Amino acid sequence: MTVQIRKTYRDINPEMLCEEIRGLAQKQGITAGEAKLQTYPLPSGATQSRVTMVFKTEDKKECGSAHIIGSPKGETKMILDMNEKLLVQEKISTLQEDLDFILGSYEVKW
Repeated sequence: MTVQIRKTYRDINPEMLCEEIRGLAQKQGITAGEAKLQTYPLPSGATQSRVTMVFKTEDKKECGSAHIIGSPKGETKMILDMNEKLLVQEKISTLQEDLDFILGSYEVKW
């Protein structure tokens, strides 16, 4: 089963968010693979960024992924998918709590 963490942030660079997630994951013993950055042009002339990253357990099993989309309006959306079968709930909860603590002031509340 997959746990999904969805967040929307304002005024956070997608690459910085990716590096913050990487650091918090590593703190929990989760290895974050290389981040893949893609930039797309928009009809307005602005660009939109997309960052993806895969997570692995200490024994190299794929246990999740991060998808981050940054819009030119300053909004960044993130989805973290974490496999509950390969990660204990405590690691997932701690990762979410750390994200909330560090980035909570940037989060858009719906």
